[in-house]
Amino acid sequence: MSKPVRIAVVGATGLIGMSLIRLAVGRSDVRIVGIARREAPLPVGARMEMLIAEPSGWADAIAAANADVLVCALGTTWKKAGKDEAAFRAVDHDLVLACARAAKDAGIRQVIVISSVGASLAAKNFYLRVKGEVEQALGKLGLTRLDVIRPGLLRGPRGGDRRVGERLGMIASPLTDLLLHGGYRKYRSIKAEVVARAIVGLTREKAAGRFVFEHDAILRAARKGD
Repeated sequence: MSKPVRIAVVGATGLIGMSLIRLAVGRSDVRIVGIARREAPLPVGARMEMLIAEPSGWADAIAAANADVLVCALGTTWKKAGKDEAAFRAVDHDLVLACARAAKDAGIRQVIVISSVGASLAAKNFYLRVKGEVEQALGKLGLTRLDVIRPGLLRGPRGGDRRVGERLGMIASPLTDLLLHGGYRKYRSIKAEVVARAIVGLTREKAAGRFVFEHDAILRAARKGD
C-alpha cells in the first residue's frame, strides 16, 4: 500500500476545509492535518491532526505538519472585516501569501489555493480584484506547483455563517445554472464536496507549474479524487 498524501489545510474550519475533512473519513490514501485558530467538531470516524494556533504561528504549524501539499482555503467576508479594505486584504491577500511562503520554506512541493471565479487584477469589484492580486503574487513565489481553484457559488453547510445573498443564490442556483452556457459555464455553482474531491485529485498530479481550474476543470479533477 502506498503512503498516504499528507494534506495540510489552513482554513480547516471553513466550508471547504470541513468538506475535505469529511471526504477523508475512511480513506487510506489521504491524511489531513488541519491548521486553524479554533477547535471544530469533527465528523465521526475522522482520523486526523488539528494544529491550533493564532495566524502569527501558522508558519510554524505548517512546518510542523510535515505535509506533502498545502491547501489554503482561507477567506473572510466584507462584513466580518468590518467593511474595512485593509482588514479584508489582511486575510484574503496577506495571510494567504504568508501561508504559501511558509509552505515553500517548509519544502512543501504543491500549494492548492481556493480563489474565486472572476478573479482578476482588472476587476472593478474589490473582492475579485484582491483575489486577482493574490493569485499574481502567488505565481511569483517560485512554488514547484501552484493550483488555483476558481469556483462559482459554493453550495454546502456553513451553519450560521451563511450570508443572505448566498442563501438566495443557493435557492436560485438550480435554475440559474441551466442558463449559464459556453463561456458563462464557469459561473455555475458547485458543491463544496466536489471541490474537496478535486483537491484530492490534484494532489495526484506530478507536473510542475501554475494551473488554474474553473468549473468544468474542477469537475474533471474531482473525478480523479474519487
